[in-house]
Amino acid sequence: MTRIARILRLALLAAFTLGAVPASQAQTYPARAVKIIVPFPPGGAIDALGRLLAQKMSESWGQPVVVENRPGAGGIIGTDAGAKAPADGHTLTMGAVSTHAINVGLYKKLPYDPVKDFAAVAPVAIVPNLLVVNPSLGVSTIAELIALARSKPGQLSYASAGAGTTLHISCELFKSLAKVDIVHVPYKGSAPAISDVMGGQVPIMCDSITSSQPHIKAGKLKVLAITSVTRSSTMPQVPTMVEAGVAGYEMNPWFGLFAPAGTPAAVVARVHGEVARILALPDVRERLSAIGAEPMSATPDQFSAMVRADVEKWGRLVRAAGISAD
Repeated sequence: MTRIARILRLALLAAFTLGAVPASQAQTYPARAVKIIVPFPPGGAIDALGRLLAQKMSESWGQPVVVENRPGAGGIIGTDAGAKAPADGHTLTMGAVSTHAINVGLYKKLPYDPVKDFAAVAPVAIVPNLLVVNPSLGVSTIAELIALARSKPGQLSYASAGAGTTLHISCELFKSLAKVDIVHVPYKGSAPAISDVMGGQVPIMCDSITSSQPHIKAGKLKVLAITSVTRSSTMPQVPTMVEAGVAGYEMNPWFGLFAPAGTPAAVVARVHGEVARILALPDVRERLSAIGAEPMSATPDQFSAMVRADVEKWGRLVRAAGISAD
């Protein structure tokens, strides 16, 4: 009986010790610099959101929080790096509806599984896209663009930040629902794409409200519609695609923070709480509004469920529309 009692005591001690590990990890986290991988180049909405979080986290935690841009392959390269990082919370990944939902339908084989390889930490914001054109194209409405495209099938082209991005899908969805033939020209990021649209090399683009808004104000781009189901409080004069005559159109690009699968739940909870705190700050709300972003709120479990639902939703749409990665 003494030996059995000793074994039981050791088992209880081990269970207590293991149970205390996550709490201890949360208390000491972050123990060193934290890296946030942004799987796209600087200049876009996801980059702006990642840098905003990094700044506020660094101020709060007393540890450096740095953004590492790892663009390429529609966000796949950086997202895959985030999935394979150590599961200790010191490498986080800014994900998007493109990297964590749309890509599943676009690519036959991804190097990562957006559900199994990640712990969903917190959604951050929805940033609608805009359909913009070079003013020299000579159209001012979606109806005029559709008429022009139908008169020149296959002769017009549109730019995107890369195959599989929400910018790509936004324009492909427009093509499908409007029944027009416009050629896709993918770029490695929003900045070089929008530069060529302003330069006249490619006349059309679906771009985030964040990166295109300054160019619209400067008169270098003309906006025709917004991809969300409701108008933006930042640009209330811009009609939605549905209002502009494209029935059934809806694209609400979200961005969120992820950790590698296996990251301790207590660490995920700590980071989630920090994101919630940051998004409630008045100055952050002002900065989000300035880039046309609407803050989001959900628990890690709710965010995970949203990702799974979007994998199904966009998979169906991509297959139905016959959209594929270039």
